[in-house]
Amino acid sequence: MISFKSILITGGAGFIGSHVVRRMVNNYPSTNIINLDALTYASNIKLLDDCKNKSNYKFIKQNINDFEALKALFSKYDFDSVIHLAAESHVDNSIKNPFIFAQTNIQGTLNLLEAAKQHWGNNIKNKRFYHVSTDEVFGSLTKKGCFTEKSAYDPRSPYSASKAASDHLVRSYFNTYGLPIVLSNCSNNFGPGQHREKLIPLMIKNIAEEKPLPIYGKGNNIRDWLYVEDHAHAIDLIFHKGISGETYLLGGNNEYKNLDLVYLLIKEVDSMLKRPKGSSVNLIKFVSDRLGHDYRYAIDSSKILKELNWKASTSFEVGIQKTLNYYLKK
Repeated sequence: MISFKSILITGGAGFIGSHVVRRMVNNYPSTNIINLDALTYASNIKLLDDCKNKSNYKFIKQNINDFEALKALFSKYDFDSVIHLAAESHVDNSIKNPFIFAQTNIQGTLNLLEAAKQHWGNNIKNKRFYHVSTDEVFGSLTKKGCFTEKSAYDPRSPYSASKAASDHLVRSYFNTYGLPIVLSNCSNNFGPGQHREKLIPLMIKNIAEEKPLPIYGKGNNIRDWLYVEDHAHAIDLIFHKGISGETYLLGGNNEYKNLDLVYLLIKEVDSMLKRPKGSSVNLIKFVSDRLGHDYRYAIDSSKILKELNWKASTSFEVGIQKTLNYYLKK
């Protein structure tokens, strides 16, 4: 296990990032955790109110597209490691405006890689650059099979294409310059703190407020759902114990059709709000399918189970209940 003195976490005010920051701040009190976030619309620094007074935590508002500012931060804080989560992540937004996805996800990642390379030079012992990515880089599955670390890249949206490009850049810095990188690709996350533009929080809020529940196509697209705290645990393990140059795939083993998931949420929300059973079903509204909509994602997480003894430990039922409690009772 590698010990680090100063960790730069990008995108730490985002959904997944905030859970990672909290875990690192609390579990490694002797390590300085610097949270760098541009505070875009999807960020919420209030998610980390419980960390803001911790002696080993500092927040910096800054954009990863500012290369000179990144170099100055590396010099000031002498980072020996990076956990890179900052990204534009909403597929629909990437279809409408692909330029910002290329700028942040590709150029921003390149800026971080180059800043780390220049700062560390040949002194790469006990250094680490961890890039957090998505299973969407692998494209779409049929009803059978799962993505593995050996799956070919086949991105279908500007978002997934930008993440695929960033993955390739990270690996290129390992192969060309010897930068000590690790990389992970995860399935769809859910849990407390997610922006309401995403499927699960959007549906919970709309059911509660009796607003339409827009579902693409016929709702038959399938996603594998991973509880966010399980993902943060995996990131912790890979960051400290993963093998440089390696990639790890992370899944929750919870596959649901989008329509079935919405029916489940309707059942739970109606019950919690003491409404007649199924009374919100009439809120479902089928809309034109998303352009380039991938049919199915599924992850084979056997590599990280074998090498680092990780598997998702939060059942979907427990994770959904925690998520419902967060959005309906806060």
